[in-house]
This record gives sequence, C-alpha cells and structure tokens, in this order.
Amino acid sequence: MALILAVNAGSSSLKISLYRPTDNRDQPVDLVLTSSITNISSPPATFKFDGHKEEVPADEVKDHASAFACFLRRLKTLRGHDPTDIRHICHRVVHGGDFTTRLPVDRSAYHRIHGLSDLAPLHNGAALAVIEACLEKIQHAQSIAYFDSAFHRTIPSHIQAYAIDQTVAAKRGLKKYGFHGLSYAFILRSVASFLQRPQDTLNLIVLHLGSGASICAIRNGRSLDTSMGLTPLSGLPGATRSGDVDPSLIFHYTNKAGRMTHDPSLATDLRITAAEDILNRRSGWQSLAGTTDFGLICSRADPHAPPPSSPGPTTDPNAADPRCTLAFHLVVDRILDFVGAYHLKLGCAVDALVFSGGIGEKSALLRGVVGERVGCLGYVKVDEGRNERAGEEVERAVVVDIGVQAQGERAKRILVCQTDEQVEMARGCALDEEFRVKD
Repeated sequence: MALILAVNAGSSSLKISLYRPTDNRDQPVDLVLTSSITNISSPPATFKFDGHKEEVPADEVKDHASAFACFLRRLKTLRGHDPTDIRHICHRVVHGGDFTTRLPVDRSAYHRIHGLSDLAPLHNGAALAVIEACLEKIQHAQSIAYFDSAFHRTIPSHIQAYAIDQTVAAKRGLKKYGFHGLSYAFILRSVASFLQRPQDTLNLIVLHLGSGASICAIRNGRSLDTSMGLTPLSGLPGATRSGDVDPSLIFHYTNKAGRMTHDPSLATDLRITAAEDILNRRSGWQSLAGTTDFGLICSRADPHAPPPSSPGPTTDPNAADPRCTLAFHLVVDRILDFVGAYHLKLGCAVDALVFSGGIGEKSALLRGVVGERVGCLGYVKVDEGRNERAGEEVERAVVVDIGVQAQGERAKRILVCQTDEQVEMARGCALDEEFRVKD
C-alpha cells in the first residue's frame, strides 16, 4: 500500500491527513484518516486522532517534532498503518521566497527553506521541525514542500513592488509574496465547480479568516493582489498580529518618553526581533479584547453600536463588552478596506465574495455584517437563514451560497467555502507525474 501524508504545521498546532491515491483524476485521493494536535507550545497538548480526542502528557509532546512522533506511534498502534506504507509526505511551508512550485526536499533544499524562516517566524520554523523529523525518521518517504506563497506568483510586478530603492529590494528579496496560497487554490477550484464555470473565467474576492487572516483578489483564476506582503504580518489583523500599521508606530510604541517624539536621546535600542515579537505575537484582537477566540469576541460585542472611543472591561455580565465591540468593528473595517479596493482592481466585475477559514466558516455574525455593508457594491443580500445554517452545511457541501436567490448570470454571489490545505497538497502530489505512486 502506498500512502500520501499531508502535514500542516501551525505556530502551536499540527494538522495531519493521510490519503490513498486513486485512479480517478477528478478525485485523485481518498481520505484515510485525519489527526490534529493543538496547544503544542502550552502543554498539555490535545491530540485528536480520527475523531477521538485525548490529552497528551506534556513530556510526550513539547514541540512539533515530538508531536509528529506522537502521531506516528498512534498511526501504527491505533490503525495498524506502518510508517513504511507512507511514500510521500507533503509539507505546507508558509514562505517559499521565490520558489514558484513545489520542491522535493533533501538536505540542500532544507537549508534553502531554512534561510527564509525569518520572513514567517510563526510558521516556517514549525514546518522545518517536522521536515527534519521526516528526513531522519522516515527516510524511505519523499518529503515535498508546498509553498503558500507560490499561488501569488502571478501578481504583477507593480503590485509586488514596494516604493523603496529597487536595487536593495532586488538584492534582499523585499517585495510582496502573499500567503494562504494552498487555501486559495483549493477555494478557487471548489468555487469553480460549484458555479460550474472554468477557473480561468472567474473573478473572486476571497477572505481566508482565521487566527491568521488575509484576503485575495483573483482575476481570471489568477492571483492579482493579496493583503499579506513580504511577511504574513501585513494586511488584516489576526489573533495576535497587528496587520497594517504605520511603519513608525513601533518606534513610538517603545520609546522611553511614553509619547510621540523624535528626540534621539529618548529612543529605545529596538532590535528587529523585539519589534516583530510585539507586532506578531502581542497585537491583533487579543491585544484589543484579551482573547484570541473570535467567536467569544462576537458573542460579547455589540455589532450595531458605534465602537467606543476609550474601551475598558465591563463588570456587567449581561452587557456588551466595549473591548470586544471595538475589536469586532476594527476587523470589519479592515475587511471593508480591502474588499472595496479589490472591487475596483477587478473593474467591479466580481463573481463572488467568498468567506473561508475557521472564522469565515463559523461566524454568521461577521458574514452578516460584512454582507450588509457590501450591498452597495451590487452583491446579493445575505439570507439570514442560509447564513445561520452555513457552518453546518459547508461541512457536507464544501461550498454553500448564503445570498438570496441570485438574479442573472453575473450576479455577485456571497459564498462560504470550507477550505482544506491538506487535500490540496495531496491532490497535487497524486497528479504529479514525478511522484506517481505505483504499488
């Protein structure tokens, strides 16, 4: 038996899916089982294996490498699959630099990917830890890196470029790369199937909303622009990421005076690692509302009230939390910034606005508010009942329409898609002639 393993390493999680190749090009892989390990950086970790959940002792899972080893042990003891059955291991790598396609990983390729780690500090290191474990423990299997940034290779040069010295930019690779590409590729293919349209005829604005959040403008089936840039930090705010800020903000945030000043004597010796830590790990809606759980923010926010100017915690358990209200309105505002801009870039010819990612798939409140606000752009009205049911229906149907009945072929639809980065990698591996598996 020849199996394909797809590994998706997050900053504190590890999602793994096992697939069996088929002879059907429309459905080239069948799912065998799924597994996920969460709270890796704050043990005890929680291990979910093929529908069964357990807490794993902290001494067994303390990093991504030990989490992967934990999975391999259970793969054999709980399901009887020997690791020798695994022929290919697909690794999601967030930042691929100038790599425009998948990369078979040997020691040389490993070091090339390692050189990009500083550009995606929350993710590339985790992926490399698992790749290292595979190169050492499963040497018979071919590891393959699939880069999130590769989907955005079609972004035009004037959109990729920053307004800085281009000699320096070219030497150091300072340009927009974009991320969540595996997700966008899956969504594009799934929406094309749902709408019964060729991919290269579709114009979409796609929201990948999770603890990391981004938005992508797709023109004729190709990435035109995306909110993340040189690193995943820019663009929309995330659970702990700031998203777009004035570049000088970090210096004022940390200066000794505690206020805005250009006096050199009051400047802090701020190292880039400290600045990145503040903007990547100590910002986002966690810094606004005190939680990374956007569902909790939605439950405590008042989406109809104006955001407070000086939010503080509330002592009334029945009242809306001003901090959550601010966080909710801020996220909506930043989403609208990009939706409006991308609508213009696509010449107003947009087939659908697509919500995806954990928040995009689960938050009916966010979808409803954004859907109401984009009505002026010609999108269909959100159907309240369909929107409320979408979270359950999308698990069965992959793509669901939450708008009222669309009138006309070019009506701007509002869709929800359950994205799947693991199957996108496994599918690509199964269809790749270089990796065709023969028992």
